[in-house]
Amino acid sequence: MDLASAIHMLTAKAARAVGLHDRGLLQVGLKADINVIDMPRLALPIPYIAHDLPAGGRRLDQAASGYDATIVSGVVIRRMDKGTGVFPGRLVRAVR
Repeated sequence: MDLASAIHMLTAKAARAVGLHDRGLLQVGLKADINVIDMPRLALPIPYIAHDLPAGGRRLDQAASGYDATIVSGVVIRRMDKGTGVFPGRLVRAVR
């Protein structure tokens, strides 16, 4: 699978599948969260089990490196694989 197809499946296609029609594309008027990736530095270590959910629940987690920036609602929230301490987004509980 080529990179463009993978990005489409993880963004626009996934957003439409769960009813988030204001996401998944870079287009005026839509919500856009953007990852700026340095492809030569991109690395994905082995996933691990995190025990951080309520009532002792567990989940599969995986770190990544090689992200130059992550931008949410126009604000840089991660720079060079480190958080900036700013959290402009909000939790989406259900599509209305």
